[in-house]
Amino acid sequence: MNNFFKNIRCGISKIAFLSGCSVFILLMLFSIQSVAQQEHVVDQVVAVVGKNIVLESDIETQYLSYRMQSGISGSASQIRCVILEDIMYQKLMAAEAEVDSIEVSDIQVEAELDRRLGMFINQFGSQEKLEAYYDKTLVEIKQELYDIVKDQLVTQQVQGGIIEGITVTPSEIRSFFRSLPTDSIPLIKTEFVIAEIVKKPPVNVEEKIRVKEQLLEFRKRILKGESFATLAVLYSQDPGSAKDGGELGFYGRGQLYPEFEAVAFKLKDGEVSNVVETEAGYHIIQMIERKGDYVNVRHILLVPKVSPEDLVKARNELDSIAMLIRADSITFDQAVEKFSDADNKNSGGLLINPYTGSTTFEAEQLDAQVSFTIEKMEVGELSNPVPMKTEDQKDAYRLLLLKDKREPHRASLEQDYSKIQEWALQDKQRKVVDKWINDKARKTYIRIIDHYKDCAFTNEWNPR
Repeated sequence: MNNFFKNIRCGISKIAFLSGCSVFILLMLFSIQSVAQQEHVVDQVVAVVGKNIVLESDIETQYLSYRMQSGISGSASQIRCVILEDIMYQKLMAAEAEVDSIEVSDIQVEAELDRRLGMFINQFGSQEKLEAYYDKTLVEIKQELYDIVKDQLVTQQVQGGIIEGITVTPSEIRSFFRSLPTDSIPLIKTEFVIAEIVKKPPVNVEEKIRVKEQLLEFRKRILKGESFATLAVLYSQDPGSAKDGGELGFYGRGQLYPEFEAVAFKLKDGEVSNVVETEAGYHIIQMIERKGDYVNVRHILLVPKVSPEDLVKARNELDSIAMLIRADSITFDQAVEKFSDADNKNSGGLLINPYTGSTTFEAEQLDAQVSFTIEKMEVGELSNPVPMKTEDQKDAYRLLLLKDKREPHRASLEQDYSKIQEWALQDKQRKVVDKWINDKARKTYIRIIDHYKDCAFTNEWNPR
């Protein structure tokens, strides 16, 4: 396969930062951490890049992860060489970040962690399944991934400055595609374009009152001497913290729901709040400890549930909307605008692929329920109401419209211009990054131990 496509795949390459593969790599890195910690590695400094060092254990941890990936070819020594070069590249970027005073805030890291973990939860089907698979709470997962994500964000910022303003012209796109050997033109998998009409049944007032009263009863019991932590383990509906007695760990300002944070930062040690409402549901909060602008609190979360009657009502309403669309009494786009409760109603109800930012999905990128429904449909067909979970994990229903289905094929300018444009841009960006690395490496102190000096590096590291 053409070297460029080796570089942009989700594998061991710095271009993964440009190609959107870092989420997959991050998951693989995390999945192997506990294994890596169990294997004995005689640690040593393998390389020095400016003021930063690369340890043998850094390479081995990633090697164990990549070894689990399908489609990774090459000998053990070759893979380790590629990993070493990737790490040196990140160290070079870290040094540049110091020079340019580039910093990543805790809020940025937390937001990116939440985004990526949200994708992982969707892949597993629920937060509980993710935690069960790794035998860790969501809080523990976030803690272990924090430094990895922070380093990636710093690297991305530096790299973003290097490739800023780079574009490709139509002639460059055509030239790039024509330069690919015929047998290296990638196969495009089956892709789907899907739109939706969502009905989110509201939580009725009686249910909200029931939840608030239950939390107030918990508060009374705690004030009379019962353990907040024990009640959190027994009753809290936040699986990420319930196992830890509701403890969240230290968070700074701007990292929690605004309503939650406003109350949490005013509490005194041991004090228990009244009921607090956020997007997640209803909480009571207990202060554990405060350090400056950071607080560590416990909470009990209860989430009001949509009643079965209201769910049936939402499903019946979608049934009626589907009948109108099928009878040509209203177009799908008109129905989206008029009836949908989703945020994408202003874009025709199109689903956005969180992995690529585009409106096309491969089958494995779809929610399991959506994939099961769509596979049976023809282009232009409208589904019956399909159950779903909203972003805040509430029950709802939606209609799905299969707008387009593209069968597997070799990439062509006629069918896949936007993809080829992206590949051409990534190739041009990669060349600019490579030039930056080579120029920067010549001005930076770099030392590599003899064991790795025979590596066939992509870039000119010029080790001392």
